[in-house]
Amino acid sequence: MTKYIHGYIPEEQNRLLSQAGVLAPLIYPWIDFTGCRHVLEIGSGVGAQSHMLLSLYPTIELSCVEIEKKQIKKAKHNLTQFMDRRIHFLNQDARDLHLKKKADGVFICWVLEHLNDPITVLAKALENMAPGGVIYITEVFNSSFHFYPRLPGLDHYYQAYNQLQQHLGGDPDVGLRIGNLLKEAGFSEIELRRSGFHLDQTQPKEFKKIANYWKELMKSGSEALLANGIVTTTDVLQMEQDLDQIASNPEGVLYYQFIQAKAIV
Repeated sequence: MTKYIHGYIPEEQNRLLSQAGVLAPLIYPWIDFTGCRHVLEIGSGVGAQSHMLLSLYPTIELSCVEIEKKQIKKAKHNLTQFMDRRIHFLNQDARDLHLKKKADGVFICWVLEHLNDPITVLAKALENMAPGGVIYITEVFNSSFHFYPRLPGLDHYYQAYNQLQQHLGGDPDVGLRIGNLLKEAGFSEIELRRSGFHLDQTQPKEFKKIANYWKELMKSGSEALLANGIVTTTDVLQMEQDLDQIASNPEGVLYYQFIQAKAIV
């Protein structure tokens, strides 16, 4: 596994919970685990997406696989209301995944972007799935991000953010490769779709909400960027100011697309 660009500090753990709520209307309309009995979530983190899954599908048994013990501890706290349900936390490396019983559904969201060998994780997921099982993946396509007006501070910071993720072994555009990766791993009936946002002042409330979300997302990588000497504290502040300026600009625009995939065993 690669190093995690966002880190495991409390502020980042809280951001993940907030992020799940903001993006849920964009992520979940296409996902359907109806009829599934045992769902595997790979890279469950602090349980942000787990909360969504358990709320949407109250009858499933959910196995949450996470490599970082700090995240599992936080997830157990965040999912207290579901602990009387069938939910399991597995402190495992997804490249060497072992389930006691096979899953008929798999969920992966914002995880493969951080890995240098996503195909290995997908192949292991396949090994642990029952025939006819379904997998849903949501992943980044960071090159799709556009904004107006063009502001050099945000542009510089965003390039640095993606360069660091690549340096750590991840792929900020892994969403583009999801279909081919699923095929190589042995999945069939692969479907792809795009989702995301195209916002301007015709939707001022949503526009401001996403601008604030994007600011927090970018800031979550600041500790690693600063530690590696890639940006300065002035650069971080300028990125935040630029996003605030875009959100208040009468001609401001934010555009981003991520990729979702569905496949069958």
